[in-house]
Amino acid sequence: MAALQPRLILLFSGKRKSGKDYVTGAIQDRLGPHACSILRLSAPLKAQYAQDHGLDYTELLSAGQYKEKYRVDMIQWGESKRQEDPGFFCRLAIRAANQPVWIVSDCRRMSDLQWFWMEYPQQCVSVRVEASQQTRAQRGWKFTTGVDDAESECGLDQGVNFDWTISNDGDAALLEGQLEKLLSLAKERSQ
Repeated sequence: MAALQPRLILLFSGKRKSGKDYVTGAIQDRLGPHACSILRLSAPLKAQYAQDHGLDYTELLSAGQYKEKYRVDMIQWGESKRQEDPGFFCRLAIRAANQPVWIVSDCRRMSDLQWFWMEYPQQCVSVRVEASQQTRAQRGWKFTTGVDDAESECGLDQGVNFDWTISNDGDAALLEGQLEKLLSLAKERSQ
């Protein structure tokens, strides 16, 4: 388990190319790495998948074609691991976290949210990042069967009442206003 109990855990979800990494990076930049850590559930998944399959872990972390080549198989492999143990990747992701604010940048399944809600019921705030299909396409998204219709992309489309929803369609002023409210909460809790 992590060395320090967090004061706030921001659980982010959203479709591919919605801008989750951009938004979570902007929050960490403003709070600072001493106060805030970005945790990725996909990082331990990709590390283990790379190890088990003799692949390049660094390339699997990138946004390039290498990751896309293995995405469908990696999703299926991850699903089988989660069926065995729903908290497997969550526990791996928090191992080294010791800042007061944790940002989980890539919640994709109800089991991800449920694990954090069960382990840290007072600290969790769920955040959905949304962008239109047109905006996502401008960012390089193209519908891929077996990826965009899989649980890893659609698992949180219904059944979750998110605490916050951030619209990220390229309106910098709108995004800034939304981030300010979330940053205010994070600053308050990180003190």
